Amino acid sequence: MLTVVSCAARDLAPGDRLGAWQRALSRTFVDVEVTVAHDRPWTGELVAERLGALQIATEDFGPGTILRGARAAAADPRTHILVRRQLTGTALLLQDGRTAELRPGRLAFCDARRPFRIVLPERQRTRVFMVPRALLRLEERQLHALTATAVDGADGGAAGLLLPLLDGLADEVSRPEPSRREQLARTVVDILATLALDRTGGQAESALWERITASVRARLGEPGLAPRDIAGQHAISLRYLHRLFQCQGTTVGAWIRARRLEAAHEELALPGAAHRSIAAVAARWGFTSPSHFSRAFRETYGMSPAQWRRAAGTDQGG
Repeated sequence: MLTVVSCAARDLAPGDRLGAWQRALSRTFVDVEVTVAHDRPWTGELVAERLGALQIATEDFGPGTILRGARAAAADPRTHILVRRQLTGTALLLQDGRTAELRPGRLAFCDARRPFRIVLPERQRTRVFMVPRALLRLEERQLHALTATAVDGADGGAAGLLLPLLDGLADEVSRPEPSRREQLARTVVDILATLALDRTGGQAESALWERITASVRARLGEPGLAPRDIAGQHAISLRYLHRLFQCQGTTVGAWIRARRLEAAHEELALPGAAHRSIAAVAARWGFTSPSHFSRAFRETYGMSPAQWRRAAGTDQGG
């Protein structure tokens, strides 16, 4: 894991501290403006580490204000989602007309694409997860409804189970061997996505299922179509893809096989396809072995493809 930024304001000359702190936050997250009350002592310490698409930072700062204005949001191309998990102290996150009061144990999502303000009335410590927006698998309208709403494990539900797990994984992610770190980082992203989906009522998951199945139907004729290809197409992890299909009581492979058989079954009954051989129809729908296709067809429909074609009245000796 690579340490991206390490900044401690106390190590700098008093006149340099605020500017250096603002630059550290802007490099680590997105371009922001920082203000502090000059008649009150403040402190700032930041350590950020990146692994693949995920960045995890620990921010110790306050009192003060962090502002991402409309001009900065328009000029800065970074559009990540910032997920703040409050560790100590309190903070107020303001975005999209809402205010999330963050106390220790609470979490909130912040969209870097739009303006936001974070008010820190006291010194506080928070863990910030920075994730590409696509990995949360939310539509823009759902993201808009999610921001600046506090997620509290004390409320029960998925958050009560997942937030302690998230904390444990975030503590461990920098310790194991490199290959294990990547696996843990992917799990962290999956947990954040699950929390987001749970917060938005699961609507995004339903929409994602529809998008995935529609795209797979369009690719049934590709013999090499594999779960990893599908997951990559939709910017989700392979494990999350398998979980989506498990929730529907099936597996990726079984679902694809069933849809291919349905398509071949339908085509074999079409008069316009009577000139095509059974092997050609099987190949058209992704079956590379005619014998395997015939066995699968018989297991599913109780008759061979040739018998089905005769029963449908479209047999021309194929």
